[in-house]
Amino acid sequence: MKKGLIVGGSIFLLIVIIFMMYRGSYNTAISLQTKVDQKLGDVGAMYQRRADLVPQLVATVKGAADNEKTILTQVTNARAGISSAKTPAEMDAAGKEINNAIRAFNLVVEAYPQVRSTQNFSDLQTQLEGTENRIAIARQDYNSAVMEYNSHILGFVNSMFLNKQLFMKRDMFKESAGSEVAPKVDFEKKQ
Repeated sequence: MKKGLIVGGSIFLLIVIIFMMYRGSYNTAISLQTKVDQKLGDVGAMYQRRADLVPQLVATVKGAADNEKTILTQVTNARAGISSAKTPAEMDAAGKEINNAIRAFNLVVEAYPQVRSTQNFSDLQTQLEGTENRIAIARQDYNSAVMEYNSHILGFVNSMFLNKQLFMKRDMFKESAGSEVAPKVDFEKKQ
């Protein structure tokens, strides 16, 4: 009787241990699978950030460059008016034209305005580089999560017990054809 109780208790204990191991393995697989999905979502979010940000940045830089071109043209034309002025009245009119051009664009000196489009281009480059770095990090994080998940579900014991339809092997991020070519940033005006 004691032997039967010991054998029964041992079998029960073994079943509890196996159940606890399976439960732990299952919960870990679910957690890792969710992490993979979240990391894939992060990659998509970074791509969306790039898709949203790049056209806005390019438009801002183009606008600033066009604005500065207009400013420089107006100031240059007004200065040319002083050079070609023959009378004090013409010179006075040309001087007022320069002052109006400068005042219109918040310029306080007659010298050429500080060109800010160069800074805008630099900021654009920084934003593009930052965006590409975020995408690269998101891809790396996704691949790390996939590696951890696949290692768990394909492990010796886990591969025997986990449902293969529920816990399928995931693929690492692979670049698409042509992705080695960076997106083209075009400042040319479209006709």
